[in-house]
Amino acid sequence: MARFSLRTRLLVLALLLVTTGLVVSDTLVLGTVRRQLVERADVQLTRFAEPLAKRNPGRIAQQGGQPGQAPGPGQQGPFGQLGPLGQVNRRAGLALPSQYVVQYLGADGAVQTVLRQPIADSDPAPEVTGLTPDTLTARKGRAFTVPELPDGGSWRVLVLPLQRTAGSDFSAPAYVLVAVSLSDVDAVIERMRITFLTIGGVVLAGIAVLGAFAVRAGLRPLRRIEQGAARIASGELSHRMPELGGRTEVGRLSTALNGMLSQIEAAFAARAASEARMRRFVADASHELRTPLAGIRGFAELYRMGALPDVDRAMDRIESEAVRMGRLVEDLLTLARLDEERPLALAPMDLRTLAADALHDLTALDPGRPVSLTGPDGTGAPQPAPVLGDEARLRQVVTNLVGNAVKHTPAGTPVRIGVGARGGQCLLEVADHGPGLTEDQAALVFERFYRVDASRSRKDGGGAGLGLAIASALVRAHGGTISLESEPGRGAAFRVELPHQR
Repeated sequence: MARFSLRTRLLVLALLLVTTGLVVSDTLVLGTVRRQLVERADVQLTRFAEPLAKRNPGRIAQQGGQPGQAPGPGQQGPFGQLGPLGQVNRRAGLALPSQYVVQYLGADGAVQTVLRQPIADSDPAPEVTGLTPDTLTARKGRAFTVPELPDGGSWRVLVLPLQRTAGSDFSAPAYVLVAVSLSDVDAVIERMRITFLTIGGVVLAGIAVLGAFAVRAGLRPLRRIEQGAARIASGELSHRMPELGGRTEVGRLSTALNGMLSQIEAAFAARAASEARMRRFVADASHELRTPLAGIRGFAELYRMGALPDVDRAMDRIESEAVRMGRLVEDLLTLARLDEERPLALAPMDLRTLAADALHDLTALDPGRPVSLTGPDGTGAPQPAPVLGDEARLRQVVTNLVGNAVKHTPAGTPVRIGVGARGGQCLLEVADHGPGLTEDQAALVFERFYRVDASRSRKDGGGAGLGLAIASALVRAHGGTISLESEPGRGAAFRVELPHQR
């Protein structure tokens, strides 16, 4: 069956189920009808046999006939005066229908007399063999079926004991056997069987035709999905399956496939964007490393050529470029570790401690710059901000944000560090009153190697534009968010939100 199409298999399965149902139902109906007809025949047997069992058959003369044949017309039989063809005269007694046979049996089961209206010379009487006294005793009063020879027909037989009178001859019949042919029953069953076969054939043919159309119509949506899948396999990832509703299995399949395709397309887009960022990252990192390396190489060549007028100054420049290159390499390693999602050394801590340490460090490095430690709204004292974090990494976040504020604002510009909790989140805010950023600049400020302009990024040796990118990656690794609010001329405020530790 696996070699055939789904349409063919469904149709064959439906036909097999219908055929099985028809066979089972027809068999049950035919069996029930036959049983009822046989039961009706048993009732008729009893109705005919009981009067015979109550009469004394007397002696049956062999006049004009041979043993085993019915008496001729006008002869006296056990049922009264016989009419033409040996039929019992209804006025004289009981009537014996043509499909009945009566046999008188001795006590040993031997047939003594047969009374039957013959239908034809070749019409045989039923042969009941093996009727021993024990068998007669066991079967008397209960109808049973015997085959008719030679054509294989069957007869329904009932044996009843005859009522003996005082002084009866022991050689006289002891049992009366009444049999009725089941040919009429068999004919009815055969006609019903032929009718059922005809009707079943017509029904199967109709179901085959209608089923073919129904299966074809039912599988049409699946065919559309197959065609859509072929288009997607050819590279058309933007194609979507037809919307077929969620009430059918095919409709739910279509919806699920569309969801999967959207995820796949998004994954491909994310992969392409990641590859683009990686290429840009490698290019920017190469450029940033090339600059200090070129400076160090240039000073080394001048020194080797003896063309350095001031060796000490050249050594200072070489050292500063090496330090700058070391910071860049360290930042790149930090970003690489964050991209690998290495586990953090998490422990309970309070953001107020980090903010206070950053305030003291900034005061020591730039005594002339006003620095304040407040609540998250810029007023009041700092509030408790318990979080579960990696202290070294979060300290790096605060250091980068404070260093960014100092590096990109004029000397003496106030800096505020706010700490507190709000709405299930712990907040840390670093705000300055510097020149601020435009909306486009603010959207790119957390990108790697992004610098607003050369004059602001190269102050005191400059930077590679990785500080805010590292801060953003560290905050995300802690399950938090970092945002920027800034307008030109109104300064910038970086806000970090981390989950509150309960």
